[in-house]
Amino acid sequence: MGTSEALEQLRKFVAERDWEKFHTPENLAKSISIEAAELLELYQWGDEPDLQRVKEELADVLAYCFHLADKIGVSPEEIILAKIKMNEGKYPVEKSKGKADKYDRL
Repeated sequence: MGTSEALEQLRKFVAERDWEKFHTPENLAKSISIEAAELLELYQWGDEPDLQRVKEELADVLAYCFHLADKIGVSPEEIILAKIKMNEGKYPVEKSKGKADKYDRL
């Protein structure tokens, strides 16, 4: 399933339930944070979490990200590729390879 198919399925799911009115950019951004915290909670004590639960929480995060991108009229693929391009300038391979330093400390 490609991202456009996933987005179409998400739109259908929301429309069938008349939830669009709840999906403001602010509410979607909040939901991303909440779901990301639930994903992080699976790793809270350093244990290896159940992969199925990780997949479910990650799907929730991604679904809300797709909803927000759709709501503000941007393509997830396009904004990811643009950000990678920006980061290539901030983190040139010759300075950042094998390092976790922030770009302003390279």
